Amino acid sequence: MPIRANALAVMAKVPIPGTVKTRLTPPLSEEQACDLYRALLLDQLDNLTALSDVDLYIAFTPAGAAGFFENLAPPAFQCFPQRGAGLGARMDQVFSELRRRGHQNLVLIGADLPVLPLEILRRAFAELESSQVMLGPSQDGGYYLVGMNRPTPEIFSGMTWSHDGVLAQTLAKLREGGIAFALLPQWFDIDTAADIERLRGLSDCAGQIAMRRTRSCLRQLLNDAGR
Repeated sequence: MPIRANALAVMAKVPIPGTVKTRLTPPLSEEQACDLYRALLLDQLDNLTALSDVDLYIAFTPAGAAGFFENLAPPAFQCFPQRGAGLGARMDQVFSELRRRGHQNLVLIGADLPVLPLEILRRAFAELESSQVMLGPSQDGGYYLVGMNRPTPEIFSGMTWSHDGVLAQTLAKLREGGIAFALLPQWFDIDTAADIERLRGLSDCAGQIAMRRTRSCLRQLLNDAGR
């Protein structure tokens, strides 16, 4: 099968209680946080299969989880392990692997996002025809998506992560380096109780039929809480 110019990878962990969405515990139990992570991941993977002209990947951790993700993922996805010490090194290595496989316009997202509207993803690839780097700002001051069309490892080096200045720090690096970039519409990931409430409102919208598992998980959380 020919290699497409466009590739999208999802960075994912094996959903094991106590290892995923730990910032949600409390208010959630470790098992509930794990169930929510798994629902978000599965809904996102199904949603991404509707993209045309894009090769799809899961970059997984731990390294021995290939069989798990090959069984979990829709057939459109290929899987490979994350490598590197620290988030920045792992993201850089994912991009290196996608380039090694022959892709040009590369997009990377996390596994814990509400289903991304396909128009956002299509815009990301369109913008990469003219901008070296693409970022999707998240509401917590980071970014939910990063894309590039040529090696740009400097945006990952010397970074500190998981704080509300990640996007600003990255933009400063791009401006200092004279690197052309573009920004997508804002989105959010799920790290706090407020994010769960935001997700609940999003999942109730008529257009969010793609969030079938997530909606079911949220209903179960409400039942468990007696609400």
